[in-house]
Amino acid sequence: MKQPMNGGPGGKRPMGPPRKMNFGTLKRVIKLLFSYYPVLMPLTFLCIIFSAGVSAIPAIFQQQIIADIEVWYKTGDWEAASKVIIPKVLILVGIYVIAIIAITLQTQLMAYITQGFLNKLRCAMFEKMQNLPIRYFDTHKHGDIMSHYTNDIDTIRQLISQALPSVLQTSIIVVVVMCIMLSFSFWMTLIVLLGVVLMFTVSKTIGGGSAKYFVRQQKALGKTEGFVQEMMNGQKVVKVFCHEEKCKKDFDTINDQLFEDSFRANAYANCLGPIVMNIGNILYVVIATVGGILLLSNVPNLSFRTLLAGGFGILTIDIVIPFLNMTKQFTSNVNQFSQQINHVAMALAGAERIFEMMDTEKEEDKGYVTLVDCTVDEDGNIHESETHTGMWAWKHPHTADGSVTYTLLRGHVVLDDVDFGYTEDKTVLHNITLYAEPGQKVAFVGATGAGKTTITNLINRFYDIADGKIRYDGININKIKKSDLRRSLGLVLQETNLFTGTVMDNMRYGNLSATDEECIKAALLAGADDFIRRLPEGYNTVLSGNGANLSQGQRQLISIARAAVADPPVMILDEATSSIDTRTEAIVSKGMDALMHGRTVFVIAHRLSTVRNSDVIMVLDHGHIIERGSHDDLIAQKGKYYQLYTGAFELE
Repeated sequence: MKQPMNGGPGGKRPMGPPRKMNFGTLKRVIKLLFSYYPVLMPLTFLCIIFSAGVSAIPAIFQQQIIADIEVWYKTGDWEAASKVIIPKVLILVGIYVIAIIAITLQTQLMAYITQGFLNKLRCAMFEKMQNLPIRYFDTHKHGDIMSHYTNDIDTIRQLISQALPSVLQTSIIVVVVMCIMLSFSFWMTLIVLLGVVLMFTVSKTIGGGSAKYFVRQQKALGKTEGFVQEMMNGQKVVKVFCHEEKCKKDFDTINDQLFEDSFRANAYANCLGPIVMNIGNILYVVIATVGGILLLSNVPNLSFRTLLAGGFGILTIDIVIPFLNMTKQFTSNVNQFSQQINHVAMALAGAERIFEMMDTEKEEDKGYVTLVDCTVDEDGNIHESETHTGMWAWKHPHTADGSVTYTLLRGHVVLDDVDFGYTEDKTVLHNITLYAEPGQKVAFVGATGAGKTTITNLINRFYDIADGKIRYDGININKIKKSDLRRSLGLVLQETNLFTGTVMDNMRYGNLSATDEECIKAALLAGADDFIRRLPEGYNTVLSGNGANLSQGQRQLISIARAAVADPPVMILDEATSSIDTRTEAIVSKGMDALMHGRTVFVIAHRLSTVRNSDVIMVLDHGHIIERGSHDDLIAQKGKYYQLYTGAFELE
């Protein structure tokens, strides 16, 4: 049986070649760090460099102290030797004290920088998300988007707080220790280098495989969370259709892919450390053996120091013993460096997903016509007002001559020969032409998918049209700033969205400057005041979970009241009363009529009884307006609307 290629519940995604780490992403993270903390980051790096350099110094002091002890052993003059040894020990102790201070400062700075960076990054992500087009949320699972703020952010936390400082510190130690080794003995350093080449080869092979699958793991994790979030939102539907077993199977498929990617990533990662560590242990034994043989054989020693002195030197015990300690230190740091590959790989995978969202083109807005408060004088001239007057006008600057004209906001909407498709290859609206005069009620009826909601989405500019023109009070809506355009439109959707907060807060969402009295007046208008006052705390009752403690009808009434608080000249009601029972609908009808009075209203409804009193009814079919007219006109035509209204033809 052929597997689907989209990685959905029906099958696993194709196992193409795993992606490697993107070091351009790492460079971008570091660049952001320095841009956010231009002073603290260099200071932190200096602390890391100092503490790393100090950790490599003991080998030099150890070699010198052992040499001094050898002299004391041969001469027996401890007093003379102590005058040399004790100052060196005290200097070393002083350096360690300073190193402790540097490390303490480094850890405190890194904690501050890490949490501050994540705070700034989350703010930048959320700000970016607010500016993304609706299309982005239509094409990405919400659980996957949430994963950016949780799992992906956490991997970056590990990168900044642990991996980056560790990589920098171990790299410096390795370089410094290597330089000290070369100043001690070329022969033994050569053996160490051969062992390090083997360690890096193993790290590259195993760590590279680990990195590839950590990238997959992050994507699979986001996909899993997206599926879980989707199932949680649809839990009632799952249960009512007894779909539990199918959901389990679908989840198992997605979860198995996460298991496979995580298993491969961690299988590589977990075997890397022990292998590299044991290579280091073997190298230690080899250095001890070779050093002993060279020492007993009196092999001439070659190093930077002997070269500067003019040739070969003698290999002594004060060189071999510190060299063994340096070998252990060198290999342990190489091992620690290789271990950080896993954290870096995970972080880059998470950062790449975050930057993918951050790099998504934001909602384009080239509008320059704005909505302003205004007054009208006795001669009919429009003047901009700095205070709220209850009257609005479109402020239209003209670049040609620098003049500014004002047009009263009346709610006159025209769609002229509009074509639209969600994708370029499929047009869903064809030659849509309609005129909505100020104060008119225009209704759209038709089967699901006919294009009713799409038309209202175009008026809001959630999507831009492919061809034609949409004019608002005679102005092409492409010239109007989207925020000002949407401020002039009220929207009540079939699916209600209430936010955590009081009932009053949710109603004030329509107009943040509205007073309590204005909100209560809007609730009375929508018919919601009666049930709100019966709530435990009335208007101060806290709602959570999208108003889960309210009925669907009550949630919709609050949504309608929220639109009334906004008091826009144009209202879009997309199945606004579909969740309200017939009795409640009768109560709300008067309030809705009052709400719609004097406004241009677009109504989408499957209940044809709710559109009877519309000034004009548009009947849509597959993206075409096939009939238009008043209720009586369409009934007289005995066309599709007549069939729908009389039940001769079902809407669905």
